[in-house]
Amino acid sequence: MLTGTEPESTHATTAATPDGRGAPGQEARAAARVAEVDRRLGDPTDERNELSYARLVEADEAGELCAAGERALDELRLGADFVPGAEGGSLERLDTLVRVMRQVFRRDVALGLGYGVTSFMAAVNVWTSGDAAQRARLARILTDGGKVSVAYHELAHGNDFTRNEFAARPAEEGGYLLSGAKQVINNAGRADAWVLFSRTDPAPGSRSHSVLFVERAGLDTDTWQVLPRYDTVGVRGCHLSGLRFDHTRVPAASLVGAAGQGVDTALRAFQLTRAALPGMAVGTTDTALRTVVCFALGRRLYRRSVMEIPHATATLSGAFVDLLTCDSLSLAATRAVHLLPEQTSVLAAATKYLVPKLLTDTLHDLSIVLGARFYLRDGEHGIFQKHLRDLPVLSLGHAGSAACQATIIPQLSRLARRSWFHDEPAPAELFRPHAELPEIPFDRLALTGGRDGLSATLVAAADTPPAATGEERAVQGLVATLVDELRQVQEASRALAPEDRTALAGPAAFALADRYALLLAASSAIGVRQQALRDGSDAFLADPAWLAAALHRIARRLGRRPAALPASVDARVHEEVLRRFHARGSYDLYDTPLVG
Repeated sequence: MLTGTEPESTHATTAATPDGRGAPGQEARAAARVAEVDRRLGDPTDERNELSYARLVEADEAGELCAAGERALDELRLGADFVPGAEGGSLERLDTLVRVMRQVFRRDVALGLGYGVTSFMAAVNVWTSGDAAQRARLARILTDGGKVSVAYHELAHGNDFTRNEFAARPAEEGGYLLSGAKQVINNAGRADAWVLFSRTDPAPGSRSHSVLFVERAGLDTDTWQVLPRYDTVGVRGCHLSGLRFDHTRVPAASLVGAAGQGVDTALRAFQLTRAALPGMAVGTTDTALRTVVCFALGRRLYRRSVMEIPHATATLSGAFVDLLTCDSLSLAATRAVHLLPEQTSVLAAATKYLVPKLLTDTLHDLSIVLGARFYLRDGEHGIFQKHLRDLPVLSLGHAGSAACQATIIPQLSRLARRSWFHDEPAPAELFRPHAELPEIPFDRLALTGGRDGLSATLVAAADTPPAATGEERAVQGLVATLVDELRQVQEASRALAPEDRTALAGPAAFALADRYALLLAASSAIGVRQQALRDGSDAFLADPAWLAAALHRIARRLGRRPAALPASVDARVHEEVLRRFHARGSYDLYDTPLVG
C-alpha cells in the first residue's frame, strides 16, 4: 500500500450477546451507550457544533467548563453511569464506564473531570464501605444530576494521609464536629455532598482516620466556607478550591463504615479509580494522534506530504502502538476489579502510574511532528495544545505517580518470593474486551495481594510452538527477552533491604516498580492478542504485527536492545493508522466508529 493512500473501511462489528434473559447483553448495552454519548456530543471538528474543539478551547481560555458540554451530559444523565445497578444506576462494568468517559475525555479532560469523574472518585468510597442508607442518598444525588466531591488533600501533608489534621471529633450531643481545612478539591463549591477523609482520633497511626459522607443541605452556613479558587495551568475549567470548617456539626450517620477504617476504605476505593481513570485518558491521545495524522496528510514539505517522511510515519505508528499498549493494560486492570479483586491493588497502581506517563510521552513525540503548530492555542490545532496541558494533571494528587509506585514497592518482595514464575496465568476473560463480567465485588477488594496472574501470562507465552512467520518469530524473541527481564526484577526484588520495602524506599526500588509496570503492560498486550487470535473477533488485534511493535517499544524502554523488526511490521501498523483515520475508527482496542 502506498504511503498516504486511503484504505478501505473494515470496521469490526460485534454481535449482541444474550444475557440469558432474552435482553441484549452487556456488550450491546455498552456499545449503545458509547454511541449515544458520542452522537449527543457531536462532531468536535465541526465548528458549527457547540461542543466543537474550537468552543471547548474558548471555554478553557475563559477558565470555565463548557456550559453546553455540561448541559449535554445532564441530558445524557451521565451521573447514573457512576451508580451501580443495585443502587438504581447503570454502572455494571468498570471497562464500560471507561469507554463511555473516553468519549468525553477525547474532547475535553476538564469536562470529564469537572462534570463527573470527581463524583465517581468520591462515590466509590461509599459503594465500598457505606451502609444502605448512605448508598441510597448518594445514588439519588448522582442520578438526579448532582455532584459529589472527595477531599483527601491537605497541602501541608501531601499524600501522607496518616498525618492529616482535618478533624471530625465526636460531639457531646451526638454526631461529629468538623474542624480544619482541605485544599485542592475539584467542585468543592459546586458539590451537593462531600466525602471527607478526617481524623477521628488524635492518636498517631492509620486507625485514627475515618471517612465521612457529608451532605451540604442542612449544614450551618455560618460555620463553613468554600476557599478561593486556584488558578491552574491545565484543566483550567475545573473549579479547584478548598473547604474550611469551624466546629460544623454533622450527624453520626455521616460516618462511612467503622470509625478508624478511613485508610482501608480509601485504599480500596483507589483501586477502582486508579484502574479506570487512565483508560479514560486514552481518549485525549486518540484526539492528538488524529489531529497530527490529519496534519501529516495535508501538509507538504520538500515536495511531498509530511506523512511520506519516514520519521513522521514512524512516530505516528509508534503513537498508535502505545495507545494499544495503554488500552491493553487499562483493560486488564478494569476487568481485574471484577475477576481478580484480590490482585487488583498492584495492577491498578501500575496502571495509574504507567499509562499517563506513556500517554504524556506520546503527546510529546507527536508534538515534534506537528512542529510549531503545537504551540497554538486556537485554530484547528488548538485542541492539541490543550490536551498537552491537561493530560499531566492526571499524574498528580492522591493517585499520582509516586503514590502509585509507593503502593507497588512494599509488595515486590512478596511477589518475587510467592508469585512470579509460580502462579497460573490470568483467565482468558481478563483480555476479552467484549466478554461479559460479574458485578463489581466491592467487598472483595484486598489491600495487598500476593498473587500476579498477569505476569504469569507473559511467562506462559514463552512456551509456544516455533513460529512460521517473521512477525511471530519477532514476538517470540521479545517474549524471551521480557521473561529474562522479569527474572532480573525478581532477583532484585528479593534482594531489597527492609528499608527499601516501604514508601520511603530509595531510587532503586522506584526504578524496580517502573520496570515491573512495563512488564505488566507487555503481559496485557500479549493476553489481548492471544484472545483476539482465538476468538477471531478482530483481525488486526489477532495480527502479530502490532504486538511485535508493542513489545519492541517496551523492551527499549527497559533499556534492552532488541533486534530490528521485519519491515512488514511497520507497514501493517501504518496501514491501520490510515485506515482508522479515514474510517473514523478509534485508535484503541475497540476501533469504535466515531462521529468525528
